Amino acid sequence: MVSAFCDPSHDIIASTQHFAAVCIRPGFLESPSRVRLVEGPHRCEGRVEVQKKGQWGTVCDDGWDKNEVAVLCRELGCGDANGTPSGYLYGPPAEKEQAVLIQEIRCTGTEDTLAQCEQEAAYDCSHDKDAGASCENPESSFSPVPENIRLADGPGHCKGRVEVKHQDQWYSMCQSDWSLRTAKVVCRQLGCGRAVLTKKRCHKPAQGRRPIWLSQMLCSGREATLQNCPSRPWGSNSCNHDGDTWVECEDAFALRLVGGGDKLCSGRLEVLHKGVWGSVCDDGWGEKEDQVVCKQLGCGQSLCPSFKDRKSHGPGVGRIWLDDVHCSGEEQSLEQCQHRFWGYHDCTHQEDVAVICSE
Repeated sequence: MVSAFCDPSHDIIASTQHFAAVCIRPGFLESPSRVRLVEGPHRCEGRVEVQKKGQWGTVCDDGWDKNEVAVLCRELGCGDANGTPSGYLYGPPAEKEQAVLIQEIRCTGTEDTLAQCEQEAAYDCSHDKDAGASCENPESSFSPVPENIRLADGPGHCKGRVEVKHQDQWYSMCQSDWSLRTAKVVCRQLGCGRAVLTKKRCHKPAQGRRPIWLSQMLCSGREATLQNCPSRPWGSNSCNHDGDTWVECEDAFALRLVGGGDKLCSGRLEVLHKGVWGSVCDDGWGEKEDQVVCKQLGCGQSLCPSFKDRKSHGPGVGRIWLDDVHCSGEEQSLEQCQHRFWGYHDCTHQEDVAVICSE
């Protein structure tokens, strides 16, 4: 079947065996205000729905582009058009019983309402092709702030696809302009170790089916949580789930002080990795690193022990796990500090770190 746009003064053009077109004149949407955006983070973003004869239905994304979104944003009293995301991304998706009312809308971009644009009644469209729209939100001069974060579909808590939560809805995070600095904040917020990888995750089983978060996170890498990072709306967005963000952090690790007799807050430092306890080399180790260890163990402040006091706890045996550890002193745990990869060092156990805390 071939379809066509036709003179908007006509309601219907008769069908033949080889050609059929159903044309809807302006006024089909019973303007004013029979258009809405649903399931988005605010009233100016979401899946497009129109009303006909009291029934709300969706719009197919055939030909749907910035011109149509610009008119829709204008009609709803929203700001400028930001993008044309798929309406299927806004969950929950439309019910199967809900009708797709319009196959295609064609606007010049200058109209005041969608009802003034050429439209074609739906004849062949499913809800996975529902149109969506993203407009600037005039009620807010800033981007929405994510309330929570997680790494989904990974092998553990500290590896996976980034998802953020806002108003009880989880969103996939677009990888565009995502940086390792932002990944560091994610790892810190989740209580994991340092960020070691961030990339697009194109592996199909790990791709999301949730709406895509349409704000850019502009982290410096020093923030405690993603909520503390500045953000801004996308100027334009062409993200899909091929661009979902994948982050890998090192696993959090336990640590202990040994060799201090009955004093749990004094001794040679050991960390647990892959089920094995090992020591830490003192290359570059100083007061800031001491403070982070004491803080993580709940042992008060570092007493800044002398070289002699440190060596009084003796050398360790077995693995030397960490070397060249560097902390700013602001970290809540040692895994957030910079260090070489696990097991890489140029030390002997004569250089094992010892820490003495105040409690």
